[in-house]
Amino acid sequence: MKNNELKRIAYARRLDVLDMVKKANAGHIGGSMSCMDILVCLYYEIMNTGKILVHDVERDRFILSKGHCAEALYAVLADNGFISKDILQTFAVFDTILAGHPVKKVNGIEFATGSLGHGLSVSVGMGIALKNDSNPAKIYVLMGDGEQSEGSVWEAVMAASKFKLDNLIAIIDRNKLQISGNTEDIMPLNDLAMKYTSFGWTVRICNGHEPVEIINAITESRPHNMPLLIIAETVKGYGSEVMENKADWHHAVPNDAEYIQIKTDLETRRNNCG
Repeated sequence: MKNNELKRIAYARRLDVLDMVKKANAGHIGGSMSCMDILVCLYYEIMNTGKILVHDVERDRFILSKGHCAEALYAVLADNGFISKDILQTFAVFDTILAGHPVKKVNGIEFATGSLGHGLSVSVGMGIALKNDSNPAKIYVLMGDGEQSEGSVWEAVMAASKFKLDNLIAIIDRNKLQISGNTEDIMPLNDLAMKYTSFGWTVRICNGHEPVEIINAITESRPHNMPLLIIAETVKGYGSEVMENKADWHHAVPNDAEYIQIKTDLETRRNNCG
């Protein structure tokens, strides 16, 4: 797909997220908006969703380590035929399968996530198992930047390098904000690229809202036997100035006036993609 088409899809899925959060009166809208272009690139361009739909043994695996942004993933899964679009309206209501964090009851979910710092460790285990089976599938794991302060992340980073997991692609949604404020004020991450490089990873930095940059960063050739990290520089609440770069929108729900403005902003940006 062309860059602008992928952008339009991402704005459409953000509109889905907005409706889900508003109806449920719950959700993590800020991070869901910032990571949407990444999810769209993976599910509409990079991964073979046909194999995932039929649970092919050689399917690519995706792990949403920042599981609190499940609504973004649900919107993408629904548009790709994994679940009914109608079920999106049950997000976070009693007895729904679309819980606030991904669960395996949902078609397309490989692992239940939500406790930050677990996703990369699970992905390392998957990567080792796939290599032992000579399985060509790849594992994609999406983490938050606030999540990088979890110690288990760095144990997994070391293990991925030791076991030469070139089938592992980790992506950090680097929006620089977490629930309590700026990541650099709460627990400074400093030069993440240098840190991962020193642990034996190939590292690439891209604009997390430009599909062509995301796709190139993930798909370009790299040294054999090295895991890959993509640092996707993003904006929390991307899509509307009501939310953008505001930590309060990590877990906020728009009131009626904010909902109308955010929807208008998203529709305008979608229509201006060309």
